[in-house]
Amino acid sequence: MFRYRALLVAAFVLALASPGFAQVQPPPPAAGGVPLKPLTTVNQQASYAIGLDFGQRLARDGAPIDLEAISRGVRDGLTGAKAELNDEQIQAAMEKFLAALQAKQEERAKEVSEKNKVEGAAFLAANARKQGVKTTATGLQYKLLKAGAGAPPKKTDVVKVHYHGTFTDGSVFDSSVERKEPAEFGVDQVIAGWTEALQMMRPGDKLQLVIPSNLAYGDRGNRSIPPNSVLVFEVELLEVVK
Repeated sequence: MFRYRALLVAAFVLALASPGFAQVQPPPPAAGGVPLKPLTTVNQQASYAIGLDFGQRLARDGAPIDLEAISRGVRDGLTGAKAELNDEQIQAAMEKFLAALQAKQEERAKEVSEKNKVEGAAFLAANARKQGVKTTATGLQYKLLKAGAGAPPKKTDVVKVHYHGTFTDGSVFDSSVERKEPAEFGVDQVIAGWTEALQMMRPGDKLQLVIPSNLAYGDRGNRSIPPNSVLVFEVELLEVVK
């Protein structure tokens, strides 16, 4: 019993983190073309929100999901009806499902990683030729957008910055500018590209940074950054915090 419940949780967690695409077929329209009843009560709206959130999370993992079977399982679980499968059948099914899910996600992640590696190299090569762009020995690219004054921070300092981060296609993944709230952190507590760049900046400096993936999140990525992603930032050093 506890084993298959753990497998269910693992499958759900994989669905949350998956970079894949949906393969779930939409449900058929209401019988006879009769429109669905509006969600008018709090219980109806909350129930729909729970189902919508769960469905969206599962859809992201790209596994084939049988909506009718899910509906039957939810109904039986809520009503206390006798389960159609015993514990051994559930555990066996979940083990196979989870293995297939992991294999699919690994394949998809590898495809994304290789695509980003090729596109990232091309972007870095083109950017390096742009006027005003300088490249350090590590491969970090930067361009001065606004000059400040004073002493740059040391690796052990804490800084306050504003930043705007995008992928190479211009889509935003994080921005203190959009949040209208500067960020404060240790110079050595961020990705390697930032640590290097911050030690070159004076208070008031604003740089455009193009950070190769090996100076960012590498071939593993993280929850919001796909593997081998080149990252583009505009970073303004507001102050070195004393």
